[in-house]
Amino acid sequence: MSVSNRANQIPSFIVMDVLERAQELSASGREIIHLEIGEPDFDTPKVISDAAVKAMADGHTHYTHSLGIMDLREAVAAHYADHYGVEVDPARVLVTAGTSTAMLLLFSALLERGQEVIIPDPHYACYDNFIHFVGGMPVRVPVRAEEGFQFRLPEIRAAMGPETRGIFINSPSNPTGQVMNAEVLEAIAEMAPGSPDGPYVISDEIYHGLVYEGHEHSILEYTDNAFVLDGFSKRYAMCGWRLGYLIAPPDYVRPLQKMHQNFAICAPSVSQWAGVAALRHAWPEVERMRSVYDARRRRLIDGLRDLGFQIPVEPRGAFYIFTSCAHLDPDDYKLAFDILEKSGVAVAPGRDFGPGGHGFLRFSYCNSMENIDKGLVRLKDYLARYYPGAVQ
Repeated sequence: MSVSNRANQIPSFIVMDVLERAQELSASGREIIHLEIGEPDFDTPKVISDAAVKAMADGHTHYTHSLGIMDLREAVAAHYADHYGVEVDPARVLVTAGTSTAMLLLFSALLERGQEVIIPDPHYACYDNFIHFVGGMPVRVPVRAEEGFQFRLPEIRAAMGPETRGIFINSPSNPTGQVMNAEVLEAIAEMAPGSPDGPYVISDEIYHGLVYEGHEHSILEYTDNAFVLDGFSKRYAMCGWRLGYLIAPPDYVRPLQKMHQNFAICAPSVSQWAGVAALRHAWPEVERMRSVYDARRRRLIDGLRDLGFQIPVEPRGAFYIFTSCAHLDPDDYKLAFDILEKSGVAVAPGRDFGPGGHGFLRFSYCNSMENIDKGLVRLKDYLARYYPGAVQ
C-alpha cells in the first residue's frame, strides 16, 4: 500500500531531528549540552503536581466535557481579566491536549482548500505545515533583523487577497524572541476584523509570561473577533502534561467542539485540574523561573557575542536567541549538525523556521547556567579549531 501524499510530503521538524541525534550521541556515552530545544529544564511547580495528585485521589480520571472542565475554562477567563483587562466568556474556551492540537482544529475549521493565512518569516517551524496539511496556503511576510523582526504593515496589506482567511502573529516570538508593539497589534486587529468583513487575527500567545523587557499584549485587548492559542507547557514548565487551549469567536466554538469530540474526546482530565492550579496559584513560581531565564538570557547573549556571533536584535521574550551564522557557514543546517557532532552542543538550524531563517542559528537558554557556560567553552574550542579567526 502506498503512503498518502499528505504524510509523505510533510517536512520533518528539524529541531526534533537535532534532538534525536543528540539523544543517540548521549546513548553512546557522549555528554551533550542541549541548547536546541524549547523545553523548560525546571520541574513542574509543586503546587501544580499536588493538584494533579489530589485530582487522581478524588477520582477525576474520567472523560470530561469536550470543551474542558468548567473550572479550567473559568480560570482561563479570569486570567485574561486579571492580566489584560478583557472579558472572555468561558463558553469560547476549548481545552485541548497541547496547543498543537488546538492549532490543527483551528485551521481545519477556518480554511477551505487553497485559502490563505499570512504568517511571519521566520516563524515557528510547524505553522506552515499545519496550514498545508488541511489544504491551506501559507503566505510568508518577512520580518527582518534590521527592522527588529517586526511586521511591516504595508507588507501585510500587500500580501492580503480575496483568499486571505487569517493573519498569524506570535508575540513573544519563536524563534526571534521579539515582542510585538502595541501599535502594530492594534493596526493588525483593524486590518483583520473577522468574517464576513475580512480575515481573522490568529494570535499564538504561548510565551506570554516570559517577557524580560517591556510587557506583552493579548490580541483580545484590541478585538474580540480573533483566535487565541495558548497553553501551559512554557511558562508553567508543563510540556509533558499536554495541555493547551483555544479561545475562538462564538460561531466557531460548536464546529471546533464537534471535531474535538471525534478526534480526541477531551483533553487529559488530570492535566486539566493541574491547569486550574497553575492559573490560580503558580504565578510566584512563574516569576521565579522568568527571573532565572532572564539571567541566562544575558549570559548567553554576552557569551555568543564574545565568540563573534552577530545578534542583530536582542530577544525580549520567550527563551531563544536568533543569531546570524553566515560569517561561519551560510548553510545553517550543515553547521548545526557539525557543531553537534564535533563539540557536543546541540543548536537549532535557522532554516527550520522558514526561508527567513537561512543563515541563522537558534540558541535556547532552557538549560542551567553551568551548562550554558560549558556550551560556550565548547563552542569557543570548536571555532578555534574549525574557524580560526572567527573569534576576535
